[in-house]
Amino acid sequence: MSHNQRDMLQRFSFDNTDIRGEIALLDSAYREVIKRHSYPQLIARELGELMAATALLSANLKFPGRLTLQVRMPGNVSLLQAETNDKGQLRAIARYDELAGDEQLSFADGQMVITIEPEQGQRYQGITAVSGGNIAQALEDYFEQSEQLGSRFWLFCNGQQAAGMMLQKMPAMATDDADAWDRIGHLASTAREDEILGLPADDMLHRLFHEEQARIYPASELSFFCTCSKDRIANALHQLGYEELDTMLQEQAGKIDITCEFCQQNYTFDRPQVDAIFPERKLH
Repeated sequence: MSHNQRDMLQRFSFDNTDIRGEIALLDSAYREVIKRHSYPQLIARELGELMAATALLSANLKFPGRLTLQVRMPGNVSLLQAETNDKGQLRAIARYDELAGDEQLSFADGQMVITIEPEQGQRYQGITAVSGGNIAQALEDYFEQSEQLGSRFWLFCNGQQAAGMMLQKMPAMATDDADAWDRIGHLASTAREDEILGLPADDMLHRLFHEEQARIYPASELSFFCTCSKDRIANALHQLGYEELDTMLQEQAGKIDITCEFCQQNYTFDRPQVDAIFPERKLH
């Protein structure tokens, strides 16, 4: 099976109902993230679930821009973050106490922050509580409270692959099928981790919903991609100011080394390159 089939977002809906859904499958896109960091298993799995959730939400990006899901917690795991753009390009990171033993790591109750940043227009941010690292429940609560949309999420990760499924009840649509939401939600709940991680999306949909009139739409690709670049790092350095960078160059043998925390790509700036970040100084 080509990786394209395994890194994909599959939309579907049910005829004569107000229900739509999505399945996100992450294979190499997820492994590209975890191979760059030696995350403990607990964190690697949770990060996979967060990436799958982010991929599911990316269907809401109808414009060029970026969507970020952050789980912020007190305790020895302080941050889980996944982000995607409108092209389905994902990256993710975790921050945790690396001195704590794997057995001591746990997810405290905290906050989930959803940020949508269109290239043009207003930035949007929503916040909801997350308890014990339960991302699916936090998202269901968020859509219920903030969007008044009935939503169900199922998230899976085995440390090598990740997957997610979402059902949403669309507002203001008249339907004769009053118990469709409960019935289809019950069918979706029978999804097993080994199946959703192992089967193509259309096989999974057939297994779950073969008694329903499901309509499957063209799938879109998901991939790992980091948005870091030398220019972006240079812009960040510029914010620090010349004096600060001058001191760093003196302390670090004439070179400033920066590593992107998402993809571990290393960027080096020597004095001529630092001078080039501040063209305005040449005017004096």
